[in-house]
Amino acid sequence: MEGPAASIGREPIQRAYERIKTYIRETPIVVLGRDSRLVEADVVLKLELLQHAGSFKARGAFNNLLSERVPSAGVNAASGGNHGVAVAFAAQRLGQVAEIFVPTISSPVKIDRIRKCGAKVTIVGANYDEALEASLVRAKETGARIVHARDQRSTIEGAGTIAMELEAQSGGLDSIIVPVGGGGLIAGVMAWFDRSVRVIGVEPRLAPTLTRALESGHPVDVEVSGVAADALGARRIGELAFQIARESLDRMVLVEDGDIIAAQRFLWSELRIAAEPAGAAATAALLSRQYRPAAGERVGVLVSGGNVDLSALATAVATQ
Repeated sequence: MEGPAASIGREPIQRAYERIKTYIRETPIVVLGRDSRLVEADVVLKLELLQHAGSFKARGAFNNLLSERVPSAGVNAASGGNHGVAVAFAAQRLGQVAEIFVPTISSPVKIDRIRKCGAKVTIVGANYDEALEASLVRAKETGARIVHARDQRSTIEGAGTIAMELEAQSGGLDSIIVPVGGGGLIAGVMAWFDRSVRVIGVEPRLAPTLTRALESGHPVDVEVSGVAADALGARRIGELAFQIARESLDRMVLVEDGDIIAAQRFLWSELRIAAEPAGAAATAALLSRQYRPAAGERVGVLVSGGNVDLSALATAVATQ
């Protein structure tokens, strides 16, 4: 591996953890064991939906804001929702100004949470990438510092602390299933494990961003839609994430929207876990058998977010 991605690894992630540990929660795990409704494997759920701001994104947001000086103009971020909530939360906690750009597909629940954290919200564009373009223009006007959702070292290293934490809690894993949007989370997980654990990425079939990039040999734009598009709907994978994935990813799997909804239903009915669609995607890979572990394999599963529209969850749970 060459370039900036090569220096993202365990030591920088450990430093990130020391930097952010007083600002984040150590989220719990649930060990399901060999639950026949999932697979004949030992399953360890990492409940990152219990993190501050409702998702893993708080880790990268705090690491980013604490890593460099923030100007008086504050910070600027584009987001499908969760990154925006996390940046707004971190900025509020640290006494900084934040402006968040979100596309029209963003969940009203997430937009409301951003506003409640005191950030200015601009709704623009049909998808994340269009919101990002608008945010970059605005940052040039104001001098605010960009907090990128997927393609900054500090964001990726902050996300990687979830893998560091899970490794210690679980006592060791054979594999880990990670949802993929823009790639920041899976990049951090791969950087931490450095091929010592098989990392399986999962994307909705309607948002195959990393899958298509790997098929093409470089990041490409893809059309995105579906129930998880507000969180897993980046049209192009981040360059740093792509570089790390080429070296360290075991495989990608694709799941249908119906698989994601079924996983939301399973998590609620069996464990009373209220996951948003993106947060249920890794579980969907097991339930749908798109990833089939070997007998006795110890599998980590990231339940990455819980900023869910409760009315939509109620519909998903009621559907049989």
